[in-house]
Amino acid sequence: MKKLLLTTLLSCTFIGNAIAAGDADSGKTKAAVCAACHGSNGIGIADNYPNLAGQQTDYIVKQLKSFKDGSRKDPVMAPMAMPLSDQDMLDVAAYFATFTITGESKGGSTTASEAAPATTPVAAAPVALGDAAAGKALYIKGDAANGVAACVGCHGEGGDSKVLINPNLSKQHPEYIAKQLNHFKDGSRVDPSMTVVGNNLSTQNILDLEAYFKSPDVDAKAVVVKKASVAKLNFVGDVEAGKAKSAVCASCHGVDGNALVPMYPSIAGQHEKYIAKQLADFKAGPEGRNDPVMAGMVAALSETDMQDLAAYFASQKIKPSAVAANAKGKSLYQGGDAERGVTACIACHGVDGNGAALAGFPKVASQSVDYLKSQLSKFRDGSRNNDMSSMMTNIAAKLTDEDVAALAEYMSSLK
Repeated sequence: MKKLLLTTLLSCTFIGNAIAAGDADSGKTKAAVCAACHGSNGIGIADNYPNLAGQQTDYIVKQLKSFKDGSRKDPVMAPMAMPLSDQDMLDVAAYFATFTITGESKGGSTTASEAAPATTPVAAAPVALGDAAAGKALYIKGDAANGVAACVGCHGEGGDSKVLINPNLSKQHPEYIAKQLNHFKDGSRVDPSMTVVGNNLSTQNILDLEAYFKSPDVDAKAVVVKKASVAKLNFVGDVEAGKAKSAVCASCHGVDGNALVPMYPSIAGQHEKYIAKQLADFKAGPEGRNDPVMAGMVAALSETDMQDLAAYFASQKIKPSAVAANAKGKSLYQGGDAERGVTACIACHGVDGNGAALAGFPKVASQSVDYLKSQLSKFRDGSRNNDMSSMMTNIAAKLTDEDVAALAEYMSSLK
């Protein structure tokens, strides 16, 4: 939701895709300790333990790494992950991948000894109720008025994610999903994308989503949403001061940030935080974002100047592109390519290409094809490397020239 729901789990504090293969047989031995909570077949023994069966292997590895390095805090999982090597993590993930999302072995049904331990039902205290139909509508359509994007873009129809580093939600314990959403909302679990999502979800939204995953076959409700409480954008920088300082930018980026020459980016409507970061990176030179033209332009700018310029251009509106959508580009953007380890772009840049302001992911919608191609190529050859956690570098390295051209056309066609 705003973009992405349970995207994370994406973080695009993202660690790229695993480059080595896991050994499922070895993983079975190493996963013995996991069975106490997650079941020997990857089906959590209680609602507060996630199902690992049928989960994306890249996602499992990513979470184990996060538990080990402390970026995802959990007093139980931290000591479990600490002694694991990268290969151990790959092996454990490969083992759980041998089960379907229902806990059955992909080679056949599970035996009685492989089944998840039965649990004794415990009477629960009365809780607020969620609306499954409203939850399904939120999952599929989002709530644009309140800054909540549809979850389906990152987690797939019915919760079956096509994005390698995003978790499958299908057949996951609904209580566990709600628990993680609340953690993103209260800040106890941090992720660049999902923290934004959590901030925009109401307590009722989370209850509704939980109810939907308990009853996924429900018909979506036609929900009438209230207007967003904050209609106008607020900026850190001074928009009017930025306008006065922007005259020198106009020759390349246009007076209002809509570039007239395709090789230059249109920065109208781009996120303020992202623009400010790029200006600072240009000023840092080779240690940031190396560009001889922009380095000269920003050399004399103070931090205040950069923030004001960012605020001014962020306050403008980008002109929609007339480029037609590219089918191959759409497939890569929305679903990636699992065989080649290419993560879907939708995970960070959103269904409509509008990125995520707080997470620092830029808008790509209506950007020029030429500029998008040039930047993907630069990430691929390493001449641009100011991306978060080498995320773009890792993804672009796997793209062909045809992929780059197709993606650029599709992103440019987004509105």
